[in-house]
Amino acid sequence: MINKLNELEKEALAKIAAAESINEINDIRIYYLGKKGEITNISKGMASLSSEEKPLFGQALNQAKVAIEEAINAAITNMEAQALAAKLAADSIDVTLPGKSFAYGSKHPITRVIDEIKEIFMSMGYEVVEGPQIETDYYNFEALNLPKEHPARDMQDSFYITPETLLRTHTSPVQARTMEQKKGAVPVKVICPGTVYRRDDDATHSPEFHQAEGLVIDENITMADLKGMLLTFARQMFGADREIRLRPSYFPFTEPSAEVDISCFVCGGKGCKLCKDTGWIEILGSGMVHPRVLEMSGYDPEKVRGFAFGIGIERIAMLKYGINDIRALFENDERFLKQF
Repeated sequence: MINKLNELEKEALAKIAAAESINEINDIRIYYLGKKGEITNISKGMASLSSEEKPLFGQALNQAKVAIEEAINAAITNMEAQALAAKLAADSIDVTLPGKSFAYGSKHPITRVIDEIKEIFMSMGYEVVEGPQIETDYYNFEALNLPKEHPARDMQDSFYITPETLLRTHTSPVQARTMEQKKGAVPVKVICPGTVYRRDDDATHSPEFHQAEGLVIDENITMADLKGMLLTFARQMFGADREIRLRPSYFPFTEPSAEVDISCFVCGGKGCKLCKDTGWIEILGSGMVHPRVLEMSGYDPEKVRGFAFGIGIERIAMLKYGINDIRALFENDERFLKQF
């Protein structure tokens, strides 16, 4: 029996040495040292031995168990060490190498222009206000002197959610809401930037775009106040040498109304490709607040007057940064955005 025990020990040690995984080692442990293992089975024959043979066999049995157990533990320790070394080698950091560079983002050109517009108007005492992008038909149209079936709606009837709610087509509803909240109090001096939506999609129009609209209401407000403010804005946005001109136009919510042009900042008014050889570039629309709009918002047009203006953020960004296709502002192409 001792010879059989020695053979089992040698066999177990050989299998342990050849094992390639901890799972194999555990299987070997069970096969030889488990409750039904080979070493356990052979120990059951100890009862048939003589009193002289039992001590010798018991000593050999313990030595075999200890040898197999030590070999198993050593093999497991070695395999774990090898696995750890491999992991550390794969994840190793060479502190002598230069550090990895990280790409830093920058403000989108639209965000840059919005922030600049806010700063310019806040420096003139304007308050920045915002409103909902899902707007009611009343605030988007009717409160701005655009009753149902008004032909001027045709250019703006766009993304309706219900017959009485839609994605706002301009930020002018914020002006109507502000006047309503003020309940006839003056002065009112606000700038309203935000996202708007219309059914347009080409090189110079997008179904989603941005506007910043301004409103001033007080006693004795005139077109001269509007022109002075617009000149200040144009010079701070495009340069101190800029001049402006006002051309008669039509907007349902202002009367009189005017398109605003600035002298071309590329050619200085001499005529070039950007200004189409006119020397002037259109940048926004403006006018005196229509008396009907004042009345609907709780103001007495006999006592107060006001002016309003609307700036297309994308148009300013395209002019300021020389962008010839509005779609580049929304495609999120890193090659384009990295320029800013």
